[in-house]
Amino acid sequence: MASKDLITCHILDTTAGRPARAVRVRLEGGIAPTKTFESITDDDGRIKVWLPYSSEKAAGEVPVYTLDDVLGQIDGPSTWTLHFDTAGYFGEKNTFFPEAVIVFRVEKGQHYHVPLLLSPYSYTTYRGS
Repeated sequence: MASKDLITCHILDTTAGRPARAVRVRLEGGIAPTKTFESITDDDGRIKVWLPYSSEKAAGEVPVYTLDDVLGQIDGPSTWTLHFDTAGYFGEKNTFFPEAVIVFRVEKGQHYHVPLLLSPYSYTTYRGS
């Protein structure tokens, strides 16, 4: 297993001036049917590896696939969406944006790093390296 997936992200809490740790993030995309992954930012506010998502309402076995598996099956460009649980991080009543959503395009074989600069009343993003 690689030390990091081909899609990674990083959250900086600009209000506190430090990485945003323990933020739940969901990643969705790929080819139909859409695959969903999730993770929680580490102490440095980073997500390097994604786990397959299984909702609390799902019955049966936990999905077994990796992001590399899904990306390897896609020949052309694909669209992916990151959902950042900002209400869980700041508190429901302490943020204007309960969720920050970023939609981006992925080309086969490239690495994508998506940083999020976050405060209770604003957020911004860019393609990182």
